[in-house]
Amino acid sequence: MANFYTDNAAIRFHLEHPLMKKIVALKERDFRDAGKCDVAPRDFEDAMDNYDKVLEIVGEICGDVIAENAEEVDNVGPRVVNGRVEYAPGTRQNHEALTQAGLYNMSLPREYDGLNFPIVPYVMAAELVSRADAGFGNIWGLQDCAETIREFANDDQKQRFLPRGARGETYAMDLTEPDAGSDLQAVQLKATLKDGRWTLNGVKRFITNGDAHIALVLARSEEGTQDGRGLSMFIYDKANGGMTVRRIENKLGIKGSPTCELVFKDAPAELCGDRKLGLIKYVMSLMNGARLGVAAQSIGIAEAAYREGLKYARERFQFGKAIIEFPAVYEMLANMEAKLQGARSLLYETCRFVDIYKSYTHLSAERALDKEEKEELKRYQKLADIYTPLLKLFASEYANEISYDALQIHGGSGYMKDYPVQRLARDARITNIYEGTSQLQVVAAIRGVTTGQYLKHAREVYETAPALPGQEFLRDILKEMTAAYESAVNTVTAAGDPEYVDFHARALVEMAGYVIIGHLLVQDAQRCENYSRVADVFVKYGQARVAAHAAFISNFQPKDLGAYKRS
Repeated sequence: MANFYTDNAAIRFHLEHPLMKKIVALKERDFRDAGKCDVAPRDFEDAMDNYDKVLEIVGEICGDVIAENAEEVDNVGPRVVNGRVEYAPGTRQNHEALTQAGLYNMSLPREYDGLNFPIVPYVMAAELVSRADAGFGNIWGLQDCAETIREFANDDQKQRFLPRGARGETYAMDLTEPDAGSDLQAVQLKATLKDGRWTLNGVKRFITNGDAHIALVLARSEEGTQDGRGLSMFIYDKANGGMTVRRIENKLGIKGSPTCELVFKDAPAELCGDRKLGLIKYVMSLMNGARLGVAAQSIGIAEAAYREGLKYARERFQFGKAIIEFPAVYEMLANMEAKLQGARSLLYETCRFVDIYKSYTHLSAERALDKEEKEELKRYQKLADIYTPLLKLFASEYANEISYDALQIHGGSGYMKDYPVQRLARDARITNIYEGTSQLQVVAAIRGVTTGQYLKHAREVYETAPALPGQEFLRDILKEMTAAYESAVNTVTAAGDPEYVDFHARALVEMAGYVIIGHLLVQDAQRCENYSRVADVFVKYGQARVAAHAAFISNFQPKDLGAYKRS
């Protein structure tokens, strides 16, 4: 069967980005463990070789095991037996294969039985797993929770909980409730402290992999409060009892991933970090990691859907020729590929920002950072903060568009369950809903618009980077797009009306995204000429989209809002 890593040159291409030298040196603390630990790399080349070999193993398992089980898992799904989740047989096989290969705790330090991988190769593994089965990608990807435990729990908790992931124990984040979805300030699950011990009581809903061994639970610890300041984060260990699974939701897609309603009844738990910071600080960190995961999942789905559409277009003959020869079809495929590669470039650009600022953050706990290091930490953290919602928005929307178009290429056959493309279209639909809807990503990303951070980074970094000879015209188009974007921002903000800014926020954020992704693809073409064609398609596509948004904004007045309001 196919190896999902070796059959996709784009992943190794992004793994070999020049900034990886800095990332690896920071992650490995200038290779201080070389010679002290058998698995610690000696130098940059040794580390990169290690990432490459591990990703090849992930790719092999994805192609030979997880993808082979995907249809059966989609049909069978998990079930509740005596208040516990029982995975589909294929899910159990997937989990066992990755556990035996040592592919959990990938980003954790070696002291917690982790691989000490940077975020970049870890997210690449998440993309591969999601291409094979997006539902299983949720179960595997929730090892993100371990990073939050590492960052905020005490030393004893880290030593007790973190190594368990490498032994095959799973994680969950128990945040949402029947009346607290996007509005997590409304969480009411009660945490009570008595005789030095915390217990949890209440209901959680829409919890992915809800019957996990270890869960991070957001609960109301401060009696009499109603807002986010009364919420704390807790670590719940299933081995201690007190929680049962009431039901598994019957979902449109990602059927293998158990989405649970949970009942806590005097469930013992441990406070993670400080009281009252559960939502204000810890959930924000947890959600940013989850949004990277959903972006990787989205791109995994998009990769699978694009391949299905391309394969069918080559094999399906109508009117005496393969349908890929018709402009209506090859235009669709070209746009699908451009969106896929553009979203992937944005994914790994964002991951690099996260890698650098996270490494500096952990380094600051070991020693004082010098002035330059502090400035870099601050710079990359700001970039990660504005790029993460932009990434989640574009990756998830593009996953839906690409899977939609892939099904369209299949025609009537795509609507039948004989082809996997219908599963991919169903799986994609959740990506722009959970871990913050697209609308909420716009709310988060608009700060990068109104503060001028997107514009500043585009002009100071992307516009000054070299372009391939013959592609300067794309850089000129991008400069024109940037000017149109800047003008639109000035027009909207000049109105001095927050509601007016909110109304146009999505258009402005999308304009910023088209500019940034276009620049990233032009940069990719500088390192690999194979990206020239993709860059050309995407920049021209983005040019049209930016022009449309600019025209709408220039022809719109604050008084026009009334036509859109509904009671």
